[in-house]
Amino acid sequence: MKEYPADFWNKMYGADEYRYGTKPNRFFKQQLDKLKSGNILLPAEGEGRNAVYAASQGWDISAFDISKKGRAKALRLAKERKVSITYELTGVLEFRSETQFDVIGLSYAHFPASIRNKAHKHLLQYLKPEGIVIFEAFAKAQLGNPSGGPKNEAMLFSVEEIKEEFPQLEFEFLKEVTIQLSEGNFHKGKAEVIRFVGINKMFKNHLSFIPI
Repeated sequence: MKEYPADFWNKMYGADEYRYGTKPNRFFKQQLDKLKSGNILLPAEGEGRNAVYAASQGWDISAFDISKKGRAKALRLAKERKVSITYELTGVLEFRSETQFDVIGLSYAHFPASIRNKAHKHLLQYLKPEGIVIFEAFAKAQLGNPSGGPKNEAMLFSVEEIKEEFPQLEFEFLKEVTIQLSEGNFHKGKAEVIRFVGINKMFKNHLSFIPI
């Protein structure tokens, strides 16, 4: 991911502080709390705040990120909170699993524009029929705001792009909204975000076609 390589994130997460805090993303928590616990995939999980919260609520966690520093802090947080998480060090297109998941949680997972569509379709292979995606990320209108997010507009989202990149989902909720972020020192202030909850309506299991 040339826009934000592993070295960038290792430097970011190398500090003692949790850059985005230790509490779960508010929208993620709100939506997850409505669901019966099962197994959940958390791509680009960073320092583990969402993974640790979900584990505390009885979810079976599979997470990954490209940052070894982020992974180390996530595992440390899990140990402090006395929960167990599985956390791999891998890129999104390299991720493989024999499992399909009840939920995929994407919280500010801004993949490079050059691979983003492919990355989302790759991840959706691992979502069960009727499985749910919980998503929050910065909208294109966020560009220039000091509250966080990529500085490359192509890595930000529009509602139209979401519909194109997640065609197998039926959206229970999909909206661009203005919120006040308070997630550590790096997500703070007024922000323009896109949120959605989508249900997988693609019933055919494609896992057998995934190259190993």
